[in-house]
Amino acid sequence: MLVDENNCFLTQRQFPEMALLRTAIENDKLLVFHKDFKEQKIVLPLVPETDSKTHMVKIWDDFCEAQQVSKEADNWFSLQLKFSCRLVYMPEKTERKVDPKYALHNDITSFADGYPALIIGQESLDDLNNRLTEKLPMNRFRPSIVFTGGAAFAEDKIEHFRIREIDFYGVKLSARCVITATNQDTAITAKEPLKTLAGYRMKNNKVFFGQNLLLKGNGKISIGDKIEIVAQQKSKPGFL
Repeated sequence: MLVDENNCFLTQRQFPEMALLRTAIENDKLLVFHKDFKEQKIVLPLVPETDSKTHMVKIWDDFCEAQQVSKEADNWFSLQLKFSCRLVYMPEKTERKVDPKYALHNDITSFADGYPALIIGQESLDDLNNRLTEKLPMNRFRPSIVFTGGAAFAEDKIEHFRIREIDFYGVKLSARCVITATNQDTAITAKEPLKTLAGYRMKNNKVFFGQNLLLKGNGKISIGDKIEIVAQQKSKPGFL
């Protein structure tokens, strides 16, 4: 995660140009590069040195301990993004709790906005694109899992599903922010899709698209895996 000089998290909300940085894992190393200038890259260890400095960092209303990755990383990201920032890592001993109102078993998450994972159905995006003049790719919504089949917004009702040996629980619809209006290839922002979504996916002045997930178990999931629905809500939430 990138933080500012006050150790507060940074996202595309404030800095859309962050969308232009790409990542890859090669030979147990993390590669970060600018999509338009791939030669401008930095190679980082997947786990920082154990004796690196730690800081209390802020994500929304949460405070948790994080390790500083390296001065080299701080300088690289600051140069690429043209503002001062630092790269931090969440060590294993750090446990950031999810909102207790939606937690099932003292669940924890990472530096993500609030939950470990997000699911969206391809049919939901297709439904949205049928309402838009210019179709949008799924990367605008940054889901962890995309599934095919079923009706549009079937994920709204998913309460519990299983992929292989991992159980997932739909606990909270995802309220969407301005990042969905940022083109992930150009960093240019616009009014869509929030303008259109507000017409049929709004509730309590928030626009919803996707379902936040908690999970139990360990394992590997792959493209092509089947989703086993264990439990669903009886009715979809009401939207304007």
